[in-house]
Amino acid sequence: MSWIEALILGLVQGLTEFLPVSSSGHLIIGKDLLGIRVNPDAQTTFEVLVHFATVLSTIVVFRDEIWKLFQGLFKFRMNEETQYIAKICISMIPVLVVGLFFQEQVEAIFGEGVVLVGFMLLVTAVLLTLTHFVTFKQRKEISYLHAFIIGVSQAIAVLPGLSRSGATISAGLLLGNRKEDVARFSFLMVLAPILGKSFLCIIGGDFSPKVSGIPMPAMIAGFLSAFFSGLFACKVMIAIVKRSKLFYFALYCAIVGAAILLWKLFI
Repeated sequence: MSWIEALILGLVQGLTEFLPVSSSGHLIIGKDLLGIRVNPDAQTTFEVLVHFATVLSTIVVFRDEIWKLFQGLFKFRMNEETQYIAKICISMIPVLVVGLFFQEQVEAIFGEGVVLVGFMLLVTAVLLTLTHFVTFKQRKEISYLHAFIIGVSQAIAVLPGLSRSGATISAGLLLGNRKEDVARFSFLMVLAPILGKSFLCIIGGDFSPKVSGIPMPAMIAGFLSAFFSGLFACKVMIAIVKRSKLFYFALYCAIVGAAILLWKLFI
């Protein structure tokens, strides 16, 4: 992988991580279009790297909210901030189960290629369309049960092409939660899993060129492009969710998913 290819893929990751169009799916599409061929371990390492970059961009955007949460947590009382962190922890249970017991199966699914991505993009389109036409009475805050259900949607969204943000935001909206609350919760709930995975890669030396097989200039280019494009996309997504314009992304996912299936299956 050259540095320019990594730069492009990092840009794709950053722009699509927070938009409900599946960043992992677009990375697979991007590698297929660019003709990039890397071994599965290198692919996983690069994906963790660029996801780590977008998580850091999330921390920058939500730095005030995160700081407030930690201030409340270290007061060591069951206040609003402590309850919110508890809900985030509950939301992480499903993805933790998947990571501990189904990691090999998930990695095998990522090797299925762009056809699976096409199908899952169509599923994402359906979910986003439902949020446009189905409305429920809005709740004042996300409950513990809803946090778990949103967490289940995040775990299912490990499938490439099924958007994580699209699945979690759709689940939250369909449960009747407010748009702003769901977007904030969706972005914050992914921090710990990605940071944990990135930490394991760092201490394991997986990010080194010798282990990953990816040149250091490529890793730097991918990381920086994912970080700065992620800053932009995160702010844009917050504004979009507030204005309830997810239907346009449903249309995009439907078009791209259908185009992929036509390209791979019938042409």
